[in-house]
Amino acid sequence: MPQPAPLLFAVRVGVPVLCAVCVLLAPIRGESAARASPREVPNEPAIASQPRGSDGEVLWLDELDLSGIEQGWGSPHANRSVDDHPLGVNGHAFARGVGTHARSEWIIDLHARARRFRAFVGVDQETSGAGSVAFVVVVDGRQVARTPVLTGADDPRRIDVDLSGAGRMELIVEDGGDNNYWDHADWADASLLLAAGVTGRPQTYVPFPGPPPQLADNDGQTLAIHAPRITGATPGRPFLFRIPASGEEPIQFSASGLPPRLTLDPKTGIISGQIEKAGRSEVEIIVSNEQGRTSETLTIVAQRGAVALTPPMGWNSWNVWGTSVDDAKVRDAADWMVRSGLAAYGYQYVDIDDAWAGSRSPDGRIVPNDSFPDMTALAGFIHAKGLRLGIYSSPGRTTCAGYPGSYMYEDRDAVTYADWGVDLLKYDWCSYRDIAADQSIPELRKPYEVMRSALDGAGRDIVYMLCQYGMGKVWTWGTQVGANSWRTTGDITDTWGSMSSIGFSQNPLAAFAGPGHWNDPDMLVVGRLGWGPDLHPTGLNRHEQVTHITLWSLLAAPLILGCDLSALDEFTVELVTNPEVIEIDQDSLGRPATRVAHVGHTEVWSRPLDDGSLAVGLFNRGREQATVRVTWQDLGLEGPQRVRNLWARRDEGTAGDGFGADVSAHGAVLIKVVPESDAPGR
Repeated sequence: MPQPAPLLFAVRVGVPVLCAVCVLLAPIRGESAARASPREVPNEPAIASQPRGSDGEVLWLDELDLSGIEQGWGSPHANRSVDDHPLGVNGHAFARGVGTHARSEWIIDLHARARRFRAFVGVDQETSGAGSVAFVVVVDGRQVARTPVLTGADDPRRIDVDLSGAGRMELIVEDGGDNNYWDHADWADASLLLAAGVTGRPQTYVPFPGPPPQLADNDGQTLAIHAPRITGATPGRPFLFRIPASGEEPIQFSASGLPPRLTLDPKTGIISGQIEKAGRSEVEIIVSNEQGRTSETLTIVAQRGAVALTPPMGWNSWNVWGTSVDDAKVRDAADWMVRSGLAAYGYQYVDIDDAWAGSRSPDGRIVPNDSFPDMTALAGFIHAKGLRLGIYSSPGRTTCAGYPGSYMYEDRDAVTYADWGVDLLKYDWCSYRDIAADQSIPELRKPYEVMRSALDGAGRDIVYMLCQYGMGKVWTWGTQVGANSWRTTGDITDTWGSMSSIGFSQNPLAAFAGPGHWNDPDMLVVGRLGWGPDLHPTGLNRHEQVTHITLWSLLAAPLILGCDLSALDEFTVELVTNPEVIEIDQDSLGRPATRVAHVGHTEVWSRPLDDGSLAVGLFNRGREQATVRVTWQDLGLEGPQRVRNLWARRDEGTAGDGFGADVSAHGAVLIKVVPESDAPGR
């Protein structure tokens, strides 16, 4: 949870408390600008809320159904701000209106029943001057009004738009281009002047989601070895890797070319031991069962800090159990990681988030609370399954949920984690905001450099995940402080607005990620979750979940589940264990995707892969089905290309100049594009 001091500090206890401190960016500025030149709305003083003009009936927008508004955080409120306070913009109070949060989109079907739209817009004053947004009005696909970027220090701006004969109006709030900290946006005193003599009234457009996506059946019976196909460790330190392989059991494992002092358990596929000296080994992994045998090459890198060579995959306790996590729940997650088949598809980490720490012993050693009676035994239980243990702390005096942090005990904690057998540390900014002198880059870096030094001296490889919410553009210096990943945004929630705003904002960050250091747009919000004991199915519909996994895989993001693994349904299992999609996320080249085309509500993202092919995502962020097309020219390709549909797991044939697909609202199609000359069999 980000802490944009000195404005507000929200303590995370049991449920996500995000609003005024969220960091969610949706870079879609000007998506309608190609259709019409925007006009800047003139600044006018606010007036008291009242119907303006007596030449027709007035419909206040706060009377409409607000459930159809999509926004990046929270819920819209009638006549209140997004934080549920009276509406006000820089000292100008309004009795009526709608409070929302960037990026938001509200579609209203007018059916030629409205003559004008009028409103005053601005950042709600509850942000104490922070926030930056732009308000956009689109009528029948044409942008008709746009404000300049407004901050919490600006007076409200008046919008007055002619709607004569219009069929549909979109009210959009865009981020101001600096992450959307505090982007609490008000459509104040907002109303429609209705046309005279017509029946019926304008209504919020609430689209029908359409039929659910059809994913290829992934029965797990076909013998196969899955990604990741590269791993590593520091010479002389413990090595652990579970070969991700699926098929009808029992499966036998063997290997050729293992480095000295590494051993392979032929029944479990767990490689363990220590590598003696630095180097790179190409190991042939062979798996067999009654149906046959198959093999793949596993690259083992032995050098200092050779961890997270592909994005970490696993499970974290926070989004499901919150502060109610305990030893039994973590053991249960490890059991289900294997039982559900997730471990067979590359999921390795079992991470304890906040709420495990108890106190400190007289010598300063961190002591777990009663919910975790024996961390060493817990680590041993997880390691015996070939999985890895993650843990959580903060550089401050306390964690987000108020448990002891690592401030002034960094060296002691790092050694303790190593003694327990911890393999990953998530290090959360939280209360360090009260210690930092300011939010300059040196101050933002300092606590992470201190813990990096402590981990280096602990004698064990521990993946280092910064949870710093993107402050100070952490992606520009995360590698320099020795991080293996860094959060680029605030906490995600299981809504389309949150997930899409986060995911589609990552385009400018691609150049900063690569093997051993990854952009982290936060955990996956699929399955049953709830941030505590009361769980619910994800708020994302199935098309949105496909978009979620497609985008995170293209971004080379960590794939960290945050759901109840014992309650995985068939759709969720198929979603998160599609081996061809996982191959994209775990590709050893490690170059994240970038946006290559953007037309209206549709986008195309492309990621280069180690084998010379491209992974391409066709996305429809709109609310109605749309055709999304990519040309080979968009991708910098020439000549015929073979296309593979990765979610359907079928070949689409050869295309001469491009590929298109009908994509459901909020949906995605993921393809792999291979030059015809490189296709198998040629």
